[in-house]
Amino acid sequence: MRIAIVSDAWFPQVNGVVRTLSTVKRELETLGHEILVVSPDKFATIPCPTYPEIRLALLPGRRMAALLDDFAPEALHIATEGPLGWAARALARRRGWPFTTSFHTKFPEYVAARTGLPASWGYRVLRLFHGAAAATMVATPSLEEELRARGFANLKRWSRGVDTELFRPRPKDFLDAPRPIYMFVGRVAVEKNIEAFLRLELAGTKYVVGDGPSIAALRQRYPAVRFTGYKEGEELASHVAAADVFVFPSLTDTFGLVLLEALASGVPVAAYPITGPRDVINGHPVGALDMDLGRAARAALGCAPEACRTYALAYSWRASAEQFLGNLAPFR
Repeated sequence: MRIAIVSDAWFPQVNGVVRTLSTVKRELETLGHEILVVSPDKFATIPCPTYPEIRLALLPGRRMAALLDDFAPEALHIATEGPLGWAARALARRRGWPFTTSFHTKFPEYVAARTGLPASWGYRVLRLFHGAAAATMVATPSLEEELRARGFANLKRWSRGVDTELFRPRPKDFLDAPRPIYMFVGRVAVEKNIEAFLRLELAGTKYVVGDGPSIAALRQRYPAVRFTGYKEGEELASHVAAADVFVFPSLTDTFGLVLLEALASGVPVAAYPITGPRDVINGHPVGALDMDLGRAARAALGCAPEACRTYALAYSWRASAEQFLGNLAPFR
């Protein structure tokens, strides 16, 4: 099947949305499907305010139509609610094409954190966007429940996977620092609520692996924390595996691929009991969830690394790709 995926998030961005889409694309191609990703690199763009590394397509309607007509898709998935997503949505409605969407990011909370605008305003826009889809894919039961309560309909589950060959238990001596080592990996930005982690009184050493607009200010404010900057591949996996606890302070992520990557590395998770962590941990002895994040971090130290690894092995990218495929609304 020829499947078009429209996404405002794509390389060179590095985030959970890009990792999910690129990995599922590769799995679908292995299964014999032909995939076109319509992404910002195919358009004239401008930098996103406050996120200059994110490029926003300018007036993408005409080129969107040309790209999709040339590809002649048999199914259309719109992954994001940016300029490309809205252009694809408008084209599909004009042509009478069914399409699916996915809900990856709580943009209303992100906008609220930066501007003070009520999140309810953002959800009103997102209900309009996703309401025209044949189905909206969500990663977890908690997110599905939350969105239904906000008036979203036609929700279908689309879980995630983890690369268990890259993310695996490795020597802890990769990092030379007083233990236990508590680690956050991700974008260093206000919406990740990183300061909730950095403020904790924990024996040992705190690491932040990643980059983003808040890193300079946080480095100055928390000189005892080790900020490594952006890492990828083997170097990233070695950092993750060297931690004793993976601390996930976000209150807005809808899943958190990094949670699975930590667990696959034999590292237990400490997080708030909210959408994402609640679904990933799900009562298993592979982490601790508590509204007191420090208490969760200390409790997670008692989890067995072998249990974390075994649990993560159940998450397959092939299963994720097959679930995605089953959720599509092929053209008739």
